Amino acid sequence: MVGGARRERDHPRAWVHSVFLMQSTVEALEGNKVKVHVTVSSDEFERAIDDAFRKLAREVRVPGFRPGKAPRRLLEARLGTEIAREQALRDALPEYYLEAVQENAVDVIAPPEIEITAGHDDGDVQFEAVVEVRPQVELIGYDDLRVEVAYAPVGDEEVDRHVDALRERFADLVDSEDPLVDDSFATIDISGTLDGEPVEGLTASDFLYRVGSGMVVPELDEQLHGTRPGAILQFDATLPERFGEHAGREVTFRVVVKEAKRRVLPDVTDEWVQEASEFDTVDELRADVRKRLEVMQKLQAQMAVRDKVLEAVADLVPIEAPSTLVDSETRRRVEDLAHRLSHQGMTLEQYLGMAGQEPDDFLAEVRRGATRAVLADLALRAVIAQEQIEVSDAELDAEIERLAERVRQKPARVRRDLEKSGAIEAVRSDVARGKALEFLVEHATVVDEEGNTIDLAIADGETEAPDDANADSAGRPTGDDTDERPEP
Repeated sequence: MVGGARRERDHPRAWVHSVFLMQSTVEALEGNKVKVHVTVSSDEFERAIDDAFRKLAREVRVPGFRPGKAPRRLLEARLGTEIAREQALRDALPEYYLEAVQENAVDVIAPPEIEITAGHDDGDVQFEAVVEVRPQVELIGYDDLRVEVAYAPVGDEEVDRHVDALRERFADLVDSEDPLVDDSFATIDISGTLDGEPVEGLTASDFLYRVGSGMVVPELDEQLHGTRPGAILQFDATLPERFGEHAGREVTFRVVVKEAKRRVLPDVTDEWVQEASEFDTVDELRADVRKRLEVMQKLQAQMAVRDKVLEAVADLVPIEAPSTLVDSETRRRVEDLAHRLSHQGMTLEQYLGMAGQEPDDFLAEVRRGATRAVLADLALRAVIAQEQIEVSDAELDAEIERLAERVRQKPARVRRDLEKSGAIEAVRSDVARGKALEFLVEHATVVDEEGNTIDLAIADGETEAPDDANADSAGRPTGDDTDERPEP
């Protein structure tokens, strides 16, 4: 392939075709490498020499001229042309190389080894760049994958659990003479002292406490178990970390149990259903819960199918994952984890210490995941090529709009930034890989653990699903107990 046109340096919007400025060809080598041959005309390279002289003018003091204002002819007379030419070779060759790579669509994955073969002293400049490229593989059997996911019909017990979760929201507290147990409630007076002085946040009167909640210290729940109203408890306990400056200190507690209460759940009747939901009967409520659980189950299974499909198609790649790509992906994952941990005020070393994991074992685990990711990426690129998957301008625009919404900027601004950084084609490639994955999922056979084919399609209007324990039976959120932990 030959590239003979390039932008004028002084006129970035003008394309020059009438004269030879730069030519490039690509030669395939063994070991997943190519050699890029580049020839830059002497006229074109003069522009790079001009740039080099301007750079030298800012660094060399010339009497009678402000920094950067000394003319080239004066600098040339004082310094000679050799220094400027060497500077131009150092500064301009990476740019010529990048332009040649772009013109010839060379998918490089490592820094190049550049050797100047002509033009050290004068005339046209010629150089060769040997660089490793992303391997292109051919897959067999990718359009008929078989993947297994855990999937079972929604049982009555699961429906009961979600109905009971709704009942708990409408539970009443009634006085009880029974001994306190987990999930019963006690009205208590509590005081915590340290060296005879009250501890802030540990003294309260008529405090309604749920036994077993662990809201104060574990010893409180242990002491309350089996007691009745009138009990007076006194014990010592070490404060956990959430107590800040007092953490780790031993505090003396005195607790008076004034009342005991238990929760009474409402009976599941049509009348209660009408009060607690939008439905008129118990059967309607249970049917809605079942449908929503089935949708949630299908959504979870669909996500599992995507992961399973990527694992299966990665196994079809007929080569080992290139170490260059694996190293890069491993480094990216470690840096990403370290960045996320820094936002939580934690270092990677602290995280590994808390997890009880050795650094070498951690890196080996990350590298295994990176290797699988590289193979899956190679597989998706192969599917794109073999199925001739393309990304339309409309699909690219839609993806840019999604990116803009995510970063809360206007799509036009995001597009300009992507084009300026040369990342617009990377976005197009991401969309293409997404389409390739959808192709694989659509053509895959999905079976349950017993080998039965399952249908995970969700009908229109059935996309809402309860968020398991954090949603009531009508799918409304009741709280956010998400505990996000960074994972490699």
